[in-house]
Amino acid sequence: MKQDWRNEGSEPDVRFSYANERTFLAWNRTSLALIAAGLAVVSLLPEFDWTYGARIIGVPLIVLGAILSIASYRRWELNEKAMRHDRALPPSNLPRLLAIGIAIASALAAAVAFFGGAG
Repeated sequence: MKQDWRNEGSEPDVRFSYANERTFLAWNRTSLALIAAGLAVVSLLPEFDWTYGARIIGVPLIVLGAILSIASYRRWELNEKAMRHDRALPPSNLPRLLAIGIAIASALAAAVAFFGGAG
């Protein structure tokens, strides 16, 4: 049976664990905002000339929110493990993931707005 990582190493300073948890919660607030924005786009935007125009904009936001939520948990766990073993925190790809995802969603929104027109 594999040992639970929470029993490895030494207990980190509680302030660092709390800071790591606050960061995790902040990423999840961002995830929820992306999901809510995607649902709002799909539900509230008027019809476009393009079939599924609103979904082309909204669904990537929802998917990005889901991916970001899962990735933020993984990041939290890696940070906790590093702190337990008194190692440097691993570099994070979450800002890059978010920036690329929003850039893609923005490009899709621009394409739909420019070429799709409001019906």
